Amino acid sequence: MNKTGTALTVETLPGRLTPDLAALLAAVEAEAGPQPDTTLMPPAEGRHVVARINQRWNRDLPAMASTADVTVPADATLGSADCAVQVLVPPNAGAGALIFIHGGGFAFGNPQTHERCARVLAIEAGLPVLSPDYRLSPEHPFPAGLTDIVACLRAAFEAAAQAGVRPGPLIVSGDSAGANLALAAMLHEQQAGRPLPAGALLFYGAYDADFDTPSYRRFRDGPGLTTGKMRRYWDWYVADEAARRNPLASPLHASDAALRALPPLHLMAAEIDPILSDTLNLGARLASLGRPERVHLATGATHGFLQMTGMLADARQALAEAGAAARAMIA
Repeated sequence: MNKTGTALTVETLPGRLTPDLAALLAAVEAEAGPQPDTTLMPPAEGRHVVARINQRWNRDLPAMASTADVTVPADATLGSADCAVQVLVPPNAGAGALIFIHGGGFAFGNPQTHERCARVLAIEAGLPVLSPDYRLSPEHPFPAGLTDIVACLRAAFEAAAQAGVRPGPLIVSGDSAGANLALAAMLHEQQAGRPLPAGALLFYGAYDADFDTPSYRRFRDGPGLTTGKMRRYWDWYVADEAARRNPLASPLHASDAALRALPPLHLMAAEIDPILSDTLNLGARLASLGRPERVHLATGATHGFLQMTGMLADARQALAEAGAAARAMIA
């Protein structure tokens, strides 16, 4: 894991997998064969395949002090739906909570597909993790999933009290589409004049639907995530291209004033990733506004590598850094 400022350019990156990740991906392909493109399947079928694929990354789950399933009720003022939330309480958890929003292109995934990642993050942050099972596109396009997340932000402690979560600082986090939703939820609450979380942990987020960035061009064929897949994810999430300029859909379109007023952010990106430029561009925007954030770059890593904490030291290191950032946000 290397830390970098805003001067890094996609074109100058080596673009090579680390030996450990290359060996792991080769072993997976040798065992399971090439994986299908789930964005070309009917959504329900694709979700089944995504769940099956992610079973590999969710073995030997780290022990929690307790786990529970709770529900954040629908909020008519937001237009949200009842949202199931998985609660993971690590040993010696402090007061407060971390909401972890799973990725999957706004269309796939659930708390179980990302459970090992969430458990490691809970341990590293020393906080209970709440994982919402928000509504997915294309059946529920923008802003359905976002309103579910906002409702969870507002009702997190009330809903999770029965699971032993104590009121305290709240941090929001997410990977990929989940990072988009985490950032968009803060912008939503900012517009509404409501309190914001103490900070956010944002992992290789999709912050804009601009498919002509340097990383979309360089890493268009993957490995893993591709530019074609991202186009289909955005088509499912926000079909109207004009509507994609809404900052609540594409947070990179937020005003300078809105970005300047956000709480502390921990930004992490993977080097070999079509949406790397999204994080680099967000980091550059924040730096131009005088904010202190810098991008933490996982060199030689692909999009989604945080799923691999059971087999990849770099994934564990990245979450250890994120956990340390979370503790600093609430110190």
